[in-house]
Amino acid sequence: MFSKGEYVVYGSKGVCLIQDISHVDIPGVDANRLYYIMQPVQNTRGTVYLPTDNTKAVIRPVMTKDEANEFIDSIPSIAELIVVDEKKREASYKEALKSCSGQAWVSIIKTLRTRQTERLNAGKKITALDERYLKAAEHELYGEMSVSLDIPREDVEGYLKKRVAALA
Repeated sequence: MFSKGEYVVYGSKGVCLIQDISHVDIPGVDANRLYYIMQPVQNTRGTVYLPTDNTKAVIRPVMTKDEANEFIDSIPSIAELIVVDEKKREASYKEALKSCSGQAWVSIIKTLRTRQTERLNAGKKITALDERYLKAAEHELYGEMSVSLDIPREDVEGYLKKRVAALA
């Protein structure tokens, strides 16, 4: 169980701050059930409710600063996402995003940046599908890294590039 005031990564909602853990007074909701009442970091006007006993939701603690830096150091060894069947490309992206895994997000980003380069070299633009999933994976990764490293979200990409380049 998580605690009030803790940051978590929750499904497609990204990084959320647990504002409270309590029963909710919402019509049609079991009043005896405990809920995490969370605010997405990227959408401060939104509120997310998740039953504390939900076993299907993917929710995990945000990486600590040390864990984030270790993770960043492992980025060069993270493989691209392997898509065996072109018809299932979007399903592969969706599955990787839903996993709430930094490694999966990096795999998507690496895959799509490679595809983007290949397409540009062939005189083509990145597909709308690829662009949408690239932005989604970057949004998730940069959102968590921003909280973990305590730096502004817009500085995360530069921080990652600088740290990974220093490893080479």
